Amino acid sequence: MPLIPHWCRRAGAGWALVLISVPALAHNPLASQGPEQWAALVTAAWLLSFWGLYLWGSTRVSPGWLSATVFHLTAILCAFTLLGPLDDWAKTSTAAHMVQHMLLMAVIAPLWVLCRPLPQLNAGGGPPAARIWRPGLQLARYPMYAAFLHGAIIWFWHMPYFYMLAVENVWWHAFEHACFIVTAGIFWWAILRAGQARTPWALVALLFTLMHTGFLGALLTFARDPLYAEARDLPDQQLAGLIMWVAGAVPYLIASAWVGHRWFQRI
Repeated sequence: MPLIPHWCRRAGAGWALVLISVPALAHNPLASQGPEQWAALVTAAWLLSFWGLYLWGSTRVSPGWLSATVFHLTAILCAFTLLGPLDDWAKTSTAAHMVQHMLLMAVIAPLWVLCRPLPQLNAGGGPPAARIWRPGLQLARYPMYAAFLHGAIIWFWHMPYFYMLAVENVWWHAFEHACFIVTAGIFWWAILRAGQARTPWALVALLFTLMHTGFLGALLTFARDPLYAEARDLPDQQLAGLIMWVAGAVPYLIASAWVGHRWFQRI
């Protein structure tokens, strides 16, 4: 049997294709100069390390073909979300910025959790890697604590001062994205991997998240003036609110139905 399975080699080729194609796109951080390019390179290095760890671990602990496929497709989506033109549009468009946030928190994070990548990540990184996410896994045992942490991060970065800080400073922007993806990962792990005893709390945590993100979306939608800067377009801000309030609710509703169905099957 070859050291690296055929699907793993194909994934590596796809990985290289993504990295080559991203700089070729117009208006993306990797094609910029100065601090923006450096921040993009750090982001790319983080994503490549995470992705490479999974690929290397997959040569030791083989994942199912569906899990591996979803993991790689989600990694590609993450690359385009953080390093593609959307990141450039987010500087001037509140709606584009909200799309970026919702992709990270409500699409990419839960898809990675559903892939159950820990066996591959631990096989690839060994004990040092396992120690990195051990605190997050311990917190994920308590769905409401995970929801409180994730909710606090969402509201913190949508407060006008800190929102504009992230928009105007590429390093804060990268840190904001890290906060979103890490706390969302903990939250979704607590929800989607909850045992039977914690499933009711997982449903409550989903309801809590739906309520407070819906409220934030409504604030943005019905505001009479731009909340983040006078130069920001009010209709664009209202569209951002609708994206969070309506479109952003869909993954949480789907998760609620799925978790609730599993719970009723067990009782």
